[in-house]
This record gives sequence, structure tokens and C-alpha cells, in this order.
Amino acid sequence: MNHFFVEEWQVQGSDIYLEGSDVNHIRNVLRMKIGEEIMISNGTDKHFICSITELSEKKVTARIVDVDSESSELPVKLTLFQGLPKADKMELIIQKAVELGAYEIVPVAMKRSVVKLDAKKEKNKLIRWNAISESAAKQSKRMIIPEVKPVMTFQEAVAYAEGLDYNVIPYEFAKGMEASKKIVKKIANYKHVGIFIGPEGGFDEREIALATEKSMQLISLGRRILRTETAGLAVLSIIMFELE
Repeated sequence: MNHFFVEEWQVQGSDIYLEGSDVNHIRNVLRMKIGEEIMISNGTDKHFICSITELSEKKVTARIVDVDSESSELPVKLTLFQGLPKADKMELIIQKAVELGAYEIVPVAMKRSVVKLDAKKEKNKLIRWNAISESAAKQSKRMIIPEVKPVMTFQEAVAYAEGLDYNVIPYEFAKGMEASKKIVKKIANYKHVGIFIGPEGGFDEREIALATEKSMQLISLGRRILRTETAGLAVLSIIMFELE
């Protein structure tokens, strides 16, 4: 079933009104007809199963036929702090992180990040990244569209993470899988958790020093070295399994 997101004001009584690009997608891409069903989410806590009742050039009206309040969200909010990777790897990371339940994604310009974005490039990238997040949220039947935040420096990301309840950092020199398993299991006790992933070149020692100074937990992901586009997804998968 095709999935769309709306804001609260678009839900009016038993009807939901879709506008903008969704109208073109329903009419001209999907070529849907009156009477066909779609899923609409309010971006917070409800999925509405709806039947299309009106199709015009500027508006699609859908009548609510059922409401699903069973959450598809993880019980803990997970913020992925991703060191900026090369090429288009960030697009893959965002897509899969959203599918795996990330609450938000923060791109981080770290000491060993090869990619350097100027203001114009960052603005265009951010638009593209958030569009990918929305598409992945629709595909995976999320109740929210995870936000991709503007790029932060490592220091800014650490300051942001101080407002969370708990933070973990997979680090290639961290030792002790048993200790790491215990740290991961503790995540269920918190409301909002940060996950820091280094870029291709890994973390700089001063970044790790700052992180540990701020009581962030270093964990191991095993004996193999994972690529930056693999590490975050591995952690999200492990946590998702633990929480669900």
C-alpha cells in the first residue's frame, strides 16, 4: 500500500487532504483512481488507512476507513552521528539507517573526513538527504520522517550529544566484547541514545579523548574492521534486535 505523510492540519475530521507533490505522485505517477486505498501517517503516532474520494489538479481527498495506532517506532530514540564519508555513501547510510529505526541523523565533519562541504553544497546535500529520509520512511512504514540535521563539527556534535541520555562509540581499539554487550543492553534503559561513527579514516585520537572525557562509552564490534557505511548500520541492527 502506498504511504504518504501529512501534517496535523491536513487531517480534518474523517477526511485527509493531500497537496503539493503528493497530488502529482498519486495522479500522474501512480495513476490511482477514486476508491483505491492508501496509507497516510500524521508524522507522530498514527497510520490512517484511507480511501481516495476526490482527485483534482491541486488536491487529493482521502476518507479515513481505519486507524492503526500500533507504533512502528523503536522505544528508544537513536541519533546516528555519522562522520562524513566519501562519494554518495551518505545517501546509502541515511536510507538504511531510517529503515533500521534511527530517529535522526547528524552528519559530522571530523578530523579525518575527506569530504569538505561549502555552504552551497551543504544546502543542496541537505535537501537531497532529507528527501532520501522521507522516501525511506514511506517504504519502511515509519510513523515519523527522521530529520537529517545540518552538518556539525565533532565538537558541536559532542555538545549536542550531551543533551542525550547515553552515547556509544564503536572504536576499533576498544577491547572486550563482553563489556560491549553489557553497554548495548543498557540502551533499553534510556530514552534517547547517540551513536557516533567515524569516517573512512577513523576517529582522531583527540576526538576519542574528548568523547571519553564526556563519559561516552567505547564499544567493540568484533575482530573485523568495518567500513564507515557498514559500522553504523551494524550498530543500529544490533540495538534494534535488543529493543524489539
